[in-house]
Amino acid sequence: MSVAIPALPLIDSLLPAAEADIHRVFELQRDTALRLRSSSVDERLAKLQRLRAAVMAHRVAIIEAGAKDFRRPAIEVEFTELMPVIMEISHTSNHLRKWLKPRRVPFTSMSLGTGSWLRYEPRGRCLIIAPWNYPVNLLLGPLVAALACGNTAMLKTSEMAPHFSAVLCKIVRETFAEDEVAIFEGDASVATTLLSLPFDHMFFTGSPAVGKVVMAAAAKHLASVTLELGGKSPAIIDETADLDLAVRAIIWAKVINNGQTCIAPDHLYVQATVQDRVIELFKTHLRRLYGEGAAARQSGLTRMINQRHTARVAALIEDARQRGANIVHGGTVDVPDHFVEPTLLTDVPREARIMNEEIFGPVLPIVPYGQLDEVVRSINDAPKPLAMYIWSRDERAAKTLLEQTSAGGTCINHVAVHVMQLNLPFGGVNNSGIGSYHGEWGIRAFSHERAVLKTRVFLARMFFPPYSPLMRRIVDFILRHG
Repeated sequence: MSVAIPALPLIDSLLPAAEADIHRVFELQRDTALRLRSSSVDERLAKLQRLRAAVMAHRVAIIEAGAKDFRRPAIEVEFTELMPVIMEISHTSNHLRKWLKPRRVPFTSMSLGTGSWLRYEPRGRCLIIAPWNYPVNLLLGPLVAALACGNTAMLKTSEMAPHFSAVLCKIVRETFAEDEVAIFEGDASVATTLLSLPFDHMFFTGSPAVGKVVMAAAAKHLASVTLELGGKSPAIIDETADLDLAVRAIIWAKVINNGQTCIAPDHLYVQATVQDRVIELFKTHLRRLYGEGAAARQSGLTRMINQRHTARVAALIEDARQRGANIVHGGTVDVPDHFVEPTLLTDVPREARIMNEEIFGPVLPIVPYGQLDEVVRSINDAPKPLAMYIWSRDERAAKTLLEQTSAGGTCINHVAVHVMQLNLPFGGVNNSGIGSYHGEWGIRAFSHERAVLKTRVFLARMFFPPYSPLMRRIVDFILRHG
């Protein structure tokens, strides 16, 4: 999950004392990272359980932070912030021994007489930078994998969600010594200082724009990166779909956290033969769930994070309207109250900003199509999205969309739940991300797969000079038969 709009540009203005403290902790973690290379699985599992206990001990404080930063309902905080972290800890704890066990690989014709295996080693000192939209989930989720692999970590929270940040600092500082896990608050200058350090791995969740900054910083030290970014994730409904179920699921995924979710459906392609029916279903269910206009403000909807992001979404709606789009439901925005009503748009021109920028709010443009190749062409004309959602009972149509497009992840007749399936990797592709995590893929992200080969019978001497006729026959045989 990621944010749609980068925070303030990365700058160099950190106070000398704060900058010195970051450098101090980074050096402090060097010896710890070396020591943790030989830490046992039991030691790592114990850390995960300490983290779990700390998160649960601060459950009420986390819920209160969600109310203060977003006016987010308690159940939504527990579902989107607490549950994913607890599930990640449980899943990792249940499988870590298997995942970290050295894995033997078969020999090849050029490695006769040897044994080979893969050994999973911690990368070392890791940096994790989290966004504001799911502050607990997207900071502690990657931390679970980092700890399970035996790394140290330096964490950066988002200043845009200050109450969540305060609780996270309390959890981390009460649970870990700073030579193993340290956490920092502050603006972009803190991130700039952290990114200047030669970490062994950098894990960033945020926008593609800032992802490029992180990747450039990592390149200076040849550090590996995991970039969990965003993009305009399309949903497609064809005439064979269960229309009512599709609409209800898309509303759920679009409106949770008021649309501030990187895997939320960004825009919807609807087969023209069912467009009117789909729009009526959206209007019916939105009115039932949230009311309309003034009533929607009293429905318990999560608010936008701040006035700047509220004004940004309002500007997207207004730009589309001025270009000829129709608001068929919603459209109410109150910038001081951080409120955006769930909104449906039709007849949106392709050049409208809302069709070219990640919306990151509860606004859904609906685009009719006649033939599936129109959808394929439109998706392929844009940067590769983080997710794609296909609603169809036509297996050939679903197969066509899978084979002829690219996306980080895809759900068929569902929305967003692939992020909860911990036996699947979660990540983007190109503009929507590099690398993946969750479950075993988190272990791969925060580990180095070290190749080890051990000689049992030294047959390679036959290839040493001087080169004999026998060697010539062996090479000829290998070239002919592989």
